Amino acid sequence: MMKIILNAGREKSLLRRHPWVFASAIKNVDAPSAASGSTVDLLSSEGHFLARASYSPTSQIRARVWTFNDEPVDKEFFRRKIREAIALRQMSKVESHTNAYRLIHAESDGLPGFVVDQYKDILVLQSTTAGSEFWKDTVADLLIEETGIQNIYERSDVDVRELEGLKPITGILRGTITNSQLQITEYDLKFNVDIQHGHKTGFYLDQRANRHRAGEFAKDRDVLNCFCYTGGFSIQALANGAKSVLSVDSSADALSLLEENIALNRVRVPADRHTSLEGDVFQLLRKFRDENRSFDMIILDPPKFAPTAAHAEKASRAYKDINLLAFKLLRHGGILVTFSCSGGIDAALFQKIVASAALDAGVDATITEHLSQGSDHPVSLHFPEGSYLKGLVCVKG
Repeated sequence: MMKIILNAGREKSLLRRHPWVFASAIKNVDAPSAASGSTVDLLSSEGHFLARASYSPTSQIRARVWTFNDEPVDKEFFRRKIREAIALRQMSKVESHTNAYRLIHAESDGLPGFVVDQYKDILVLQSTTAGSEFWKDTVADLLIEETGIQNIYERSDVDVRELEGLKPITGILRGTITNSQLQITEYDLKFNVDIQHGHKTGFYLDQRANRHRAGEFAKDRDVLNCFCYTGGFSIQALANGAKSVLSVDSSADALSLLEENIALNRVRVPADRHTSLEGDVFQLLRKFRDENRSFDMIILDPPKFAPTAAHAEKASRAYKDINLLAFKLLRHGGILVTFSCSGGIDAALFQKIVASAALDAGVDATITEHLSQGSDHPVSLHFPEGSYLKGLVCVKG
């Protein structure tokens, strides 16, 4: 088996079971022409076995660990990992609230590069690394065997594949899928999802519990939902008795799907209390401020402003800007539910940004809750990067 020998002292992260090895940590690769995604042994500078990993010759993350044990990485290895991931979701009872959830969450399930979301009777698979691409067909076949679901759609269209020397791939991976739009349920509410064109794999499954929680705050409140996408937060707010909901997004297609979702839930969701507005959130928040508009509750769920720490400074300004404007638009006693999904912004920094925004807005605010991703998006204790979604519930004094 191909071996990678690390520089002296660079094995510390592996001894702490962090699964990444960067190019700068490597002293020698004994077979530099090895196939992209092939399995390698990671050895200390003294030749001691540390882990077994996938090899990515073009990425700065040169190796991603499959196992810290001296065991075969083969079909049965992946079968065991898939079964463990399924068992974890069964233990968390995620299916009691929804028929759409994350089945495999990459490093946190011991399967770097693999994301698999289940939408009722369709699986959506995303492969982001050389290693996952190498084993993709094996994993797809195992998913069918272990879940009984015959249809798998691939959404390997994320930018990070370029860093791995991979081209984007989308389309049917297994089975027959005649329509990319399907209907899911979440806390007894219905949503149309487009697995071919929608964000991520079609829906923001990680916000499920937070949508439900935000809805519980919305009764009798005028709610502004920014970056609303297809309306998950808006529909929860309306279903829980919001006085009014204004949903803002820059995508006309997303807003169109939002209106479809409201119609799907017409028994519980009063359409006459809802308004959609297409436009740039930053510009519209300033416009609302200049018009002296105000709201009882504001939800900020923006896209990823800082994918890595290198983008943190610029992203911090953007997060501060929208939170400052939100605080100005909130009425006394109003609730701000604000999120960051940026990997380059950790929870402590995000809280500092929101605190700075409140200070500059000239308001007092209290954090009443910290929010995070759902239980189907677990976080390995050894891979804190898996905890990417940060949320705060703040009450304006």
